[in-house]
Amino acid sequence: MNPDDSPKVQDLRKQIAASAVDVTALENEVFSHLFNFFRRYYSAGDFISLRRYKEGVYAIPYEGEEVKLHWANADQYYVKSSETFKDYTFKVAGDKRVRVHLVAASTEQDNNKAAQGKERRFVLADNPLYEETGELFIRFEYRPYDGKEKQDDLNRKAIEAVLQTPGFDAWAEELAKLAPTDKRRDRTVLEKHLTQYTARNTFDYFIHKDLGGFLRRELDFYIKNEVMHLDDIEHETTPKVEQYLSEIKVIRGIAHKIIQFLAQLENFQKRLWLKKKFVIETNYCITLDRVPEELYPEIAKNDAQREEWVRLFAIDEIKRDLNHPGYSKPLKVEFLKGQPHLVLDTRHFTTSFVASLLGSIASIDDALDGLAVHSDNFHALRLTSTRLKGAVRTTYIDPPYNTGSDGFVYKDGYQQSTWLSMMSDRIRIAQHFLQDGGAFISSIDEFQAALLRTLLVDLFPIGGAVADIVWQKRYAPDIRTAISDAHEYVFVFSNNTEEFTRTRNKLPLTEAQTKQFSNPDNDPRGPWKADNFTAQGYRPNQMYAITTPSGRVVHPPSGRCWVDHGIVWSWRRVRNGEAAKTHQSACDDHFATDLSYPRLFRRLWDDSACSNRNESRSRVKEEVRSGRDGELFRRHLIVPH
Repeated sequence: MNPDDSPKVQDLRKQIAASAVDVTALENEVFSHLFNFFRRYYSAGDFISLRRYKEGVYAIPYEGEEVKLHWANADQYYVKSSETFKDYTFKVAGDKRVRVHLVAASTEQDNNKAAQGKERRFVLADNPLYEETGELFIRFEYRPYDGKEKQDDLNRKAIEAVLQTPGFDAWAEELAKLAPTDKRRDRTVLEKHLTQYTARNTFDYFIHKDLGGFLRRELDFYIKNEVMHLDDIEHETTPKVEQYLSEIKVIRGIAHKIIQFLAQLENFQKRLWLKKKFVIETNYCITLDRVPEELYPEIAKNDAQREEWVRLFAIDEIKRDLNHPGYSKPLKVEFLKGQPHLVLDTRHFTTSFVASLLGSIASIDDALDGLAVHSDNFHALRLTSTRLKGAVRTTYIDPPYNTGSDGFVYKDGYQQSTWLSMMSDRIRIAQHFLQDGGAFISSIDEFQAALLRTLLVDLFPIGGAVADIVWQKRYAPDIRTAISDAHEYVFVFSNNTEEFTRTRNKLPLTEAQTKQFSNPDNDPRGPWKADNFTAQGYRPNQMYAITTPSGRVVHPPSGRCWVDHGIVWSWRRVRNGEAAKTHQSACDDHFATDLSYPRLFRRLWDDSACSNRNESRSRVKEEVRSGRDGELFRRHLIVPH
């Protein structure tokens, strides 16, 4: 018998064939997995969990919290903020100024623009050039673009159009001068600056806080779900299982090297982003009563300061009287002495003047009443975080409402998550500014109210929510909506609600409320009114008998209980018996003795309690029309020390 024909040999040959490894196919499978894994996360310079219409694609970090708030960019910094859409100015020979001027900027109105092929681009506007006060303006628009050209292609078209625009030959000659690099010897001055401008406004929106950890975690999840199929392993032969494990080992080895390289690049960007920025300019606003009089002559000669005072405070309307000299050009020292609360701005003065002024103030930090920082808000918060840690009683923010038309720029397809990343990082820093019991207050409309409140609940301590206030922003109906929008929200949170409750301010009584109180029996605690001290509902600890001064035993009416706020009962005799007193000095929920703030804020602010937008606008317009705008600003901007 031929050995090759024996059943045992045939069976062994089948086993060998089944366990043979196709090296080429295995290599292709490894590279296919690597490609599929990394393309899940990379998009236009960012590493984001891209949308997949399949269950169980991503792993969300979870440590057993009762409720977990997570979004696509939760572990990334939002970096596109205050620099966006500023004009860009540069100089050419002879100190001539050229301004790249953005005349229109449309932001995403929904999350589908990228899929529709309408990515936003900087496009040269119609009639792109004009000259004003010796400065050349180049007009651009930032809008969805239907064409297939990239931004570099549009830049080249714009450069060609600008240099060939008739009537601007002298400017074109300067802009066409060379500004070469090692790789681009023919680069022009205009190309250099236009490339810088468009690149600055189109760089990545996000920087990962830990890209290496994120990708390694996702890689393990990908291998478990897409490479290592447990059902197959259970029924496969040992050599086949070993082949699976070898493939996984190769995939992880190569992927980890790629991840390490990507993480180095991302971490470098993160260090640049988190590096505290330089303060390039510092100015002070100081009322004249704090300025030494020996500096008044130089102030009186400063035309820039005088013109600002005219524009802001209408000092040109101040007339001479028996006690004070009137406005004159130039100003007189005597006039300055009569206006001690005019605010001097040091940006209008020389370095030596500012040094003398600041040197005359014993402790400039202690003397400062306020601080304004012109910066990206994230870096402004980081810059002042050490100085103001635990020093702020109230933080109020009015964030972009993220409606799609409010100028907030978000990454295509990531409107909500972009907004949450921006808010989360900034609120985390701002929390450290609050003193114990401090208030964090934010305005918002219904479009993002649910997300913002969820984020605040996640960031603040348990029980940190103080109140959700509804503010009536308009009284006229909005006919554009199915149900008229007439309100916004004001969320109030605190790092210590008990301390907040103890130290919060209260409202003074209105004139109508004050008239409800009197003191016909000369009660030593002051004016009072008869009141009802019951509340709706049944609470066992608030159900008890009370014995009045006449000996009558009183119980709460059916379906009600006593109000239990630490009340000290006092009584007066009335026609039908006795009544409990509410004293004017105790109109809050704890019988406060502070008579100046005896009323609590309510959670509904209608137009009878505070101004709405229409009233505020009408008042400003009335002041401007009547010529009293200078007086309006004087009342609100000049605050005596």
